[in-house]
Amino acid sequence: MLRVVVESATGLPKKRVGSPDPIASVIFKDEKKKTKSIDSELNPVWNEVLEFDLKGTALDSSSYIDVIVKDYETLGKDKFLGSTKIPLRDLATGQVRSLPSKNVPLVSESGQNIGATINLVIGYDPPANANLNPNDPQGGDATGDAGGEEGDENVTDGGQSGSAGGPSPTGQAAHLNQRLARRAKSRHPLANKPQDFQIRVRIIEARQLPGNNIKPVVKVNVCGQTHRTRIKRGNNPFFDEMFFYNVHMLPSDLFDQYISIRVYNSFSLRADSLMGEFKLDVGYVYDEPAHSITRKWLLLNDPDDSSSGARGYLKVSLFLVGTGDEPPVEKREPNDDQDDIESNLLLPTGVTLRWATLSLKVFRAEDIPQMDDAFVQSVKEIFGGDQNKKNLVDPFLEARFAGKKLCTQTIEKNANPEWNQVLNLQVKFPSMCERIKLTVFDWDRLTRNDAIGTTYLNLAKIASSGGEIEANTGESEVGFLPAFGPCYVNLYGSPREFTGLPDPYEDLNYGKGQGVAYRGRILVELSTKLEGKADKTVDGISSDDILVAQKYQRRRKYCLCAVFHSASMIQEPGEPIQFEVSIGNYGNKLDTTCKPLASTTQYSCAVFDGNHYYYLPWADTKPVVVVTSFWEDISHRLNAVNIVLYITHHLQANLETFKTAILAKVTDKQLDEVWLKLLNQLIEDLESLPTPELEGRPNLTALDIQIKKLRDSAMATIREGARRMREEAREVRDTLPDLEAWLDKLKLLAEEPQNSMPDVIIWMLRGEKRVAYSRIPAHQVLYSTYSDQACGQHCGKTQTIFMQYPMDKNKGLKVPVQIRVNMWLGLSAHEKKFNSFSEGTFSVFAELYENQAQVFGKWGTTGLVGRHKYSDVTGKLKLKQEYFLPPRGWEWEADWFIDPERGLLTEADAGHTEFMDEVFQNETRFPGGEWKAASEPFTDVNGEKSQSPGEFDCPPGWSWEDEWTVDDNRAVDDQGWEYGVTIPPDDKPRSWVPAEKVYHVHRRRRLVRPRKRAAPPAGVAMERRDQGDPQGWEFSSLIGWKFHRKERTSDSFRRRRWRRKMAPEDRLGAAAIFQLEGALGVDTDEKEKGSKADATKLFGANTPTVSCSFDRSYIYHLRVYVYQARNMMSMDKDSFSDPYAHVSFLHVSKTTERLRATLNPTWDQTLIFNDVEIYGDPQNLADHPPDVVLEFYDSDQVGKDELLGRSVCTPLVKLNPGMDETPKLLWHPIIQRGQRAGDALVAAELILKDKSGESDLPLVPPKRAENLYMVPQGIRPVVQLTAVEILAWGLRNMKSYQLASVSSPSLVVECGGQRVESAVIKNMKKSPNFPGSVLFIKVLLPKDEMYTPPIVLKVIDHRPFGRKPVVGQCTITSLEEFRCDPYVITAEGAMASKMSLMMASPIQHVSIDMGETRPLLEAQQAEKEKETVDWWSKFYASIGDQEKCGPYLKKGYDTLKVYDTELEDIPEFQGLIDFCSTFKLQRGKNENGDDDPTVVGELKGSFKVYPLPDDPGVTPPPRQFRELPESGPQACLVRLYVVRALDLQPKDNNGRCDPYIKISLGKNTIEDRDHYIPNTTNPVFGRMFEMTCFLPQDKDLKISVYDYDLLSRDEKVGETVIDLENRFLSRYNSYCGLPQSYCVSGINQWRDQLKPSQILENLARLKGLSKPRTEDNGTSLTFNGKDYTLAQFEGNKEVHQHLGPARERISLHVLRTHGLVPEHVETRTLYSSFQPTLSQGSLQMWVDVFPKSIGVPGAPFDITPRKAKQYLLRAVIWNTTDVTLDETSITGEHMSDIYVKGWMPGMEQNKQKTDVHYRSLDGDGNFNWRFVFDFDYLPAEQLCLVSKKEHFWSLDKTEFRIPPKLIVQVWDNDKFSLDDYLGTLELDLRNLIPPAKTPEKCSLDMMDVLDMGAPHKSEHAKSLFAQQSVRGWWPCAIEQDGKKVLGGKVEMTLEIVSEKDADEKPAGKGRDEPNMNPKLDPPKRPDTSFFWFTNPCKTMKFIVWRRFRCLFIGLIILFIVLLFVAILLYSLPNYISMKIVKPLR
Repeated sequence: MLRVVVESATGLPKKRVGSPDPIASVIFKDEKKKTKSIDSELNPVWNEVLEFDLKGTALDSSSYIDVIVKDYETLGKDKFLGSTKIPLRDLATGQVRSLPSKNVPLVSESGQNIGATINLVIGYDPPANANLNPNDPQGGDATGDAGGEEGDENVTDGGQSGSAGGPSPTGQAAHLNQRLARRAKSRHPLANKPQDFQIRVRIIEARQLPGNNIKPVVKVNVCGQTHRTRIKRGNNPFFDEMFFYNVHMLPSDLFDQYISIRVYNSFSLRADSLMGEFKLDVGYVYDEPAHSITRKWLLLNDPDDSSSGARGYLKVSLFLVGTGDEPPVEKREPNDDQDDIESNLLLPTGVTLRWATLSLKVFRAEDIPQMDDAFVQSVKEIFGGDQNKKNLVDPFLEARFAGKKLCTQTIEKNANPEWNQVLNLQVKFPSMCERIKLTVFDWDRLTRNDAIGTTYLNLAKIASSGGEIEANTGESEVGFLPAFGPCYVNLYGSPREFTGLPDPYEDLNYGKGQGVAYRGRILVELSTKLEGKADKTVDGISSDDILVAQKYQRRRKYCLCAVFHSASMIQEPGEPIQFEVSIGNYGNKLDTTCKPLASTTQYSCAVFDGNHYYYLPWADTKPVVVVTSFWEDISHRLNAVNIVLYITHHLQANLETFKTAILAKVTDKQLDEVWLKLLNQLIEDLESLPTPELEGRPNLTALDIQIKKLRDSAMATIREGARRMREEAREVRDTLPDLEAWLDKLKLLAEEPQNSMPDVIIWMLRGEKRVAYSRIPAHQVLYSTYSDQACGQHCGKTQTIFMQYPMDKNKGLKVPVQIRVNMWLGLSAHEKKFNSFSEGTFSVFAELYENQAQVFGKWGTTGLVGRHKYSDVTGKLKLKQEYFLPPRGWEWEADWFIDPERGLLTEADAGHTEFMDEVFQNETRFPGGEWKAASEPFTDVNGEKSQSPGEFDCPPGWSWEDEWTVDDNRAVDDQGWEYGVTIPPDDKPRSWVPAEKVYHVHRRRRLVRPRKRAAPPAGVAMERRDQGDPQGWEFSSLIGWKFHRKERTSDSFRRRRWRRKMAPEDRLGAAAIFQLEGALGVDTDEKEKGSKADATKLFGANTPTVSCSFDRSYIYHLRVYVYQARNMMSMDKDSFSDPYAHVSFLHVSKTTERLRATLNPTWDQTLIFNDVEIYGDPQNLADHPPDVVLEFYDSDQVGKDELLGRSVCTPLVKLNPGMDETPKLLWHPIIQRGQRAGDALVAAELILKDKSGESDLPLVPPKRAENLYMVPQGIRPVVQLTAVEILAWGLRNMKSYQLASVSSPSLVVECGGQRVESAVIKNMKKSPNFPGSVLFIKVLLPKDEMYTPPIVLKVIDHRPFGRKPVVGQCTITSLEEFRCDPYVITAEGAMASKMSLMMASPIQHVSIDMGETRPLLEAQQAEKEKETVDWWSKFYASIGDQEKCGPYLKKGYDTLKVYDTELEDIPEFQGLIDFCSTFKLQRGKNENGDDDPTVVGELKGSFKVYPLPDDPGVTPPPRQFRELPESGPQACLVRLYVVRALDLQPKDNNGRCDPYIKISLGKNTIEDRDHYIPNTTNPVFGRMFEMTCFLPQDKDLKISVYDYDLLSRDEKVGETVIDLENRFLSRYNSYCGLPQSYCVSGINQWRDQLKPSQILENLARLKGLSKPRTEDNGTSLTFNGKDYTLAQFEGNKEVHQHLGPARERISLHVLRTHGLVPEHVETRTLYSSFQPTLSQGSLQMWVDVFPKSIGVPGAPFDITPRKAKQYLLRAVIWNTTDVTLDETSITGEHMSDIYVKGWMPGMEQNKQKTDVHYRSLDGDGNFNWRFVFDFDYLPAEQLCLVSKKEHFWSLDKTEFRIPPKLIVQVWDNDKFSLDDYLGTLELDLRNLIPPAKTPEKCSLDMMDVLDMGAPHKSEHAKSLFAQQSVRGWWPCAIEQDGKKVLGGKVEMTLEIVSEKDADEKPAGKGRDEPNMNPKLDPPKRPDTSFFWFTNPCKTMKFIVWRRFRCLFIGLIILFIVLLFVAILLYSLPNYISMKIVKPLR
């Protein structure tokens, strides 16, 4: 535990007004704690204790705390006062337990002392296990996401708030989704369309890889592409390789892909070569700041073995670059190589990765649709099997997470399978992956498995880190591990109906896109166990758990009622339409497994609305659908969701009002009122609407309780924040970000993961075909008894729904239908409550149709082919009146009666005001015969029999316009005939041609006669349309859908509808309709019973029809004010559109006038809808008014009008016409295909007309033409006379138009209806600037900036024969940036630039005399200096690379500014367009129909907009553009310096490229192909190019980087373009940057043409100031009323010999205070045409432009790259000791034949070995052997430069930069088998581990310091380059059983020698000549050291004799004894016999 007592501070600085309110915050390892603030105090006393929990880790000796004191601001950021850093080293080393820090000075952000001090006491309790070793760098903490911004008080999700306490499970879980709070904000919504992304993975190095003598290689797999690094050696390899993955896909798909990084051992061919892996999803990288993870260590682990620990570390950088993203620059820290791995691990803060088991219990599924063909089933049926279509599916469930996949068993032939299995997913936790994907598949024996449906469990929503809650609530433990259920999860996908054909919507079942139908549900439960491993991955669930899950399946009955009020905006008539409403499987008309419900509306035919759309004529009888269903009661979840949503909607509406008020620039007082209302409402909502309590609720799960806790604490935080804001806010506008953050937070809280109630799905059916759908979440229409706010937002309220096509490729371009529907869903127990919501009277009917056919002029039932006498509406189902039975609980109320259906009658003229009757006259002949009338002389267009022209009557209310005429405006001959051939069995031709041929046998012509609807006489209400046939028959010429009322001679079929009304038996009120379940009784004849009729026909068709009738309608008057639109899409080739709008409201629509060629149309039109009839209560209508929908079209002469987009506007409803409220015009977005395609300025009002008459309606607006009303005063914007001045400078890069180049263009500017044209450019090639540059328009513009119309620029080319095509156009939407005050002439107002001043001053050839005579000594000195200091020193000094810049900074030389973007993107230089901006000109629709119009050129120009006085007598203000520079061409010298390139996109297969530079400027091109740099993606070019050009013609300098290829074409990597004209004209002197000092010699020699004093004089003239005066020999200067002295600029700087005269120096210092461009290097991003939006790398460079007219510039800089120096490393191996004795000799001794091998990584080919010390018996070896390694070294970068061919076939050597290391290995020599490896030692020469002086002190602990990767102290590590030479003992290590053990010790001398010294002190390899420095004597090895094979004598002496001499002596004695005995035995008999015989005797 670390305690910081913040006592007090003194002497804080004052503010301008009053004293600060100081607050102190202490930051320790990214954890931040704050004190309270103290009001208005300069010497605050806090005395507060802040505690930091160290989570059981000891303090690191490099730890520190940051103390920051700020001035507390209620709104916005707190103001920084001062800070200090206090190191905790003394506490960490254990020397003290508390550290009093008194009077610590506070410093400002720039490090200056602010004169204030602070007093603190820091105490530390070390954890029990901490060994307080001063050098022990334990316990790093990873950097997490510290909450919010600095001092961002009101952020509710402030980072981690110390929630990771203790090892409790919540603490562990607390880190799971650290980034969730951040994630919601950071993903700025990417367009959901496939787009280019680039993933860059940089593998830097690995550490502590396991294994001995390994050769690691890294494989990276992203999106199916794999790259691998080069193979390296050793346990700590350095790779530094970058891989690029280019993908083109949907962002949502990409974020679910994984990045898999695996490390393999390339030695090993076995399966276990995988050493470790790491996985994370791409979305994780995108959510990190800057979409990148830089230089982080990954902890590798074994994917298969969960118990194993770390398998090494890998350092990587990951970048995700999307469209328009700048890839971040990697900053390499100087001590990066020794960084602390632990504190830089890629992990959520302070967590170790732990294995966790996600146990997913899968209980069962239900309602799985049929997936297999019924063929086999029907074969079974033939043999007597039972029919069961429903179960034709074999489901199993697959769960995927983090690349792992588990499946349940397959249950065959079961639509409601019970798996009861648990899937144990083993994952590292906290996981880098987000979602568990659950897919139910249908198993197929032969073909691939089909997906049934997919759903996701999002860990973000079912777990919490606890970090989302602010620390100050005190309740930190709100984190919890992933938990879910038991709960049903619903699956959605393609429609359920099974067909054997391929499913076009199959992708929906894989979770891609929004599912359009319910496809079943699965009951799952998820729990998480930390540690511990599950025995089986798939296991059965215990029966206890199954019983527990039973209680979560208890069902309650729900009732859903939907009343359809209107269906409009149907695009074309066609088959009759019906709507089906289903929830889950209930109500699905085409699904046979459900019982039939009244879930569909009656069929109706669409009627034309008289203008553009069709609608369904329901009039006062609205169709009703009723669906009863059974679900679990989860009201406690949905109530909470609805309450949070209620608060959210309130806040959102108020926030919209607040934003509009800010936009409309209302007064502060009004704004404060709006803001206060918003806050009061929010606080009141949060206080008065608590989320429901959970006690005693059914279906309660662990997750419910956790989510409630989370919601309650988050809402409390918001409430407190709002209260604080209300009391303390100062600037209302600054609160907007906080309010928006709260809104986002509330939206997140409203998400309910355990929502088991399926969505309500409405389908529109045409005939029997599903056409369009809409999905409505059930909670939106759910009724709750808890409170009104807990009811769904649309419960019992009428809502407008735009239906959509399934998987719509056009993303909603066309709307199939717009419906208004009122839905109510509630528990059956509450159904009585429905009565209070229902409007109108509900009636229920049974219906059937009587059918008759006409045979021989008589109507009867005889000719009914395939129809029954009585049938349903489709005619397919036989019915009889007698057999109808009402459902249970209902009874007949009346008898059957005839009731003709109006909605199905399609009179072709319905809704039209003008109509054309048509009939076709037909004739036939035999081939070659005469034409005669055909058997059916008159037919309709389909060839069906029709009346003859004479029989047509004019209907009542219509009048004929003309007689019958032949229509010859078609493909016909001059008499109107068209000809065809009849091919049997057809009786008429299929196709027609206009020319007669001999073989034609049939011809026809079209006769037409127009009629017009007569206007009804005034005062007579329109009488009801005639009732048609008195007996209620409807007629049709053929059996089908098309029926009409009046009998015609051609009719052959008629039918009429019979209905019978039903009433409920017991209940009264609307709720009775919920009792309608099941179909009415149906009769099927005996003969039919045998044949299986299709069940759908049997069931669904015969449900009772429910309708709701309204007794009265109300008449409304609607006005829609369409003022203008802006930024519309261009649809025509001339880059404009001809827009008009269809305005639709319910069943009426009107069209605005068509405007020509504009993207910013101003219609200024009021559309008046006089009598709109709407049924229902006006108050309900006022609460939920129907939308006015505007569809904008581009009118085309040829072809169909194209849709430009759709906009929706809600009308202001006035129930009392006298209301004085007027609607306000507002911008509404125009949406096309889900993208914004402009805005429309519209408003609408709907006024209820009372019965008395028209009197109270607003005045009719003024007319502009016949039937064209303007927008009336009071609504239209207020305008003011405004001047628009246009500086039209010139045109650039105009592309040709219609194959001819643009030669004589002029510019047309249009604004607010005014238009002005510039003079014509005579010759674009010679001078592309306009002759007269300034244009002027007076125009009436709205005062309100919100309404300002755009400026439209058109470039017109003057072609021969008077043609003037528009060749390019551009729209400038906002004029805000161009507004100015005309009376304030700023210095910038005089628009002159450097050029005009040069023209003005007499041209003197300025010669800058640099060659002052200098003595020879100085010249030599300069030469010497060049060696140590070059331009690169300056560059490295400027980017802060201290190691590489040498003594440069100490000499006091200049640095330059390195910008990490383009110079144009630096804000202070205004994009260098301060003189004139560049506007891109575009031209129309792309040829390929792409959205982005093509850029066809650029216009250079600018604008000034200012108000003019209304009184013409007042003198107008002065003009703004004057004193313009010369616009003629200028000759210039251009110098381009290319420094280096960064992260180029690789172009070769090896992941590298061979870049070189190519430059083009005007017609000049320089190709620098000879200087290509092989095999690199970060080349250092160091090249300077010089060229001349003429501006402005050659203004674009294009710098390309190409990839050199020997055989194929060179590929372009990318290019960047610089506009030299802007640099030349800009006032910021961007043509040549100003250095920091004026030097006349040295590397910083002055390079401009003019001296600083001349530039300063020019600046004075430009700003209209007096000339600068210098005094005192130029050491002081007066300019612009200020005095400057040289001392104040150069007071503390070193003055060196290169500086020039004082006057020039002070002029330069003064110039540098004026914000001009300094000497710089800019970083320009490269782009390619192949991925135009993605960076292909970047180029660091700068460019100088010098006009030749002024004189010769100074000498250019030399930026040639540095060369590497050659060094030698001499390593003398003296001795070894304690080497592992690896072998046993024949004689049983342990021994080793030792030798030592050494090499430098990267130079393995120069491996060297010592000789062998044979037979070392004690592990000692003597060598006296020298290794000599030569290497190239860059001292500045501390890296070795290795050039080698990667493969023998490579063409070029590749340059690698590798840290200088020495690897020494000890081996045991074997002659007849492989040598044995005994140990290794790896030394980094830059920070060498100091050796031990004696072998006894040498141990492996010496090396641990390095392996820990700790920050090394200088006493540990010394660079060998500094030490030159070092001698001592080092340990070698070998790995055994995963641990490192000592393998031996080596005594060495290491010496670094430069090339020059090497010649002076030579030394040979081994002991070869020259054997000196030092001389190596042969080693004094013991006599026992020899090789037995080559030295037999020594073998005898040392091996045999030494070991076995006793044996030998014994053997010899034994031998002698035996010999003696043998001789004795041999001679004894003879001797004895002689003795006996004694022969001599």
